[in-house]
Amino acid sequence: MKTIAQTLAALLAGIFFLVACSGDPETPPPPPAEEEEVVDIWKDYDAGNIRFENRAATTPGGRVTGAIAEKDPLFFDKIARRVLAILYFSPEDSITKVRNLTIRLEDFDGVAYATSDNTGNIIAMSCRWIGSTFLDTRDTVKVADEIIGVLLHEMTHVYQLEPRAPGGYGSNAEVWACIEGTADAVRYLAGSFAENDVGAGGSYMDGYRTTGFFLGWIQKTKDPDFLRLFNRAALHVQPWTFPAAFRYALGDSADINALWVEYQAYRRTVN
Repeated sequence: MKTIAQTLAALLAGIFFLVACSGDPETPPPPPAEEEEVVDIWKDYDAGNIRFENRAATTPGGRVTGAIAEKDPLFFDKIARRVLAILYFSPEDSITKVRNLTIRLEDFDGVAYATSDNTGNIIAMSCRWIGSTFLDTRDTVKVADEIIGVLLHEMTHVYQLEPRAPGGYGSNAEVWACIEGTADAVRYLAGSFAENDVGAGGSYMDGYRTTGFFLGWIQKTKDPDFLRLFNRAALHVQPWTFPAAFRYALGDSADINALWVEYQAYRRTVN
């Protein structure tokens, strides 16, 4: 993902310079042609009809994102395939089928969210967030990394498997922590978080970065296929629980609480 981020940063630098100097930025020069190639086994996989819909085209954030989509029509597709490669072993796996995925830029407070309607899956992103991220930092690399990172998280929600347990995402704390933690684990494993972007403490049930970095650490230190197996556990572990999913992925002797203690010892050395 770093090659994509560097290319996007170069494009954003030109856009934001023009945004800062005038209210109507010109079209920036095209980014370098060289891009990171998609993992071969995912190259021909049908990830769904992915399209970009700009509902905030006249805003600075809308112009930025619109220029990205125009200069690299496969930008969103590349991120989707990166997510799939982290979540699954191969296209032959039992994968959540996506018919249509709309990346929709809108004018709202917040960052982004994933949802769906009768047309298919939707990821809504905030033009205010994209614009303010640059205005706060004046750092095009940070803006590029943030856009990619948020898309990695939200696209994980589109393609990941959901554990089958009473209550589901809305009222089962373990399922919620799994869904949100897995999304940030994908972002972490794709290189879109710094190692010190989360602190020590908390619980593996806290979701988001606290859970995600733990899952990523397990993959880096215990089993390079861990997140794929953890995701697959949603199909085979019923009722689904964190301890049971860990045993499915790591073996019957896996003790999630002992692993959490070990992880916390590591985390304190980082922070």
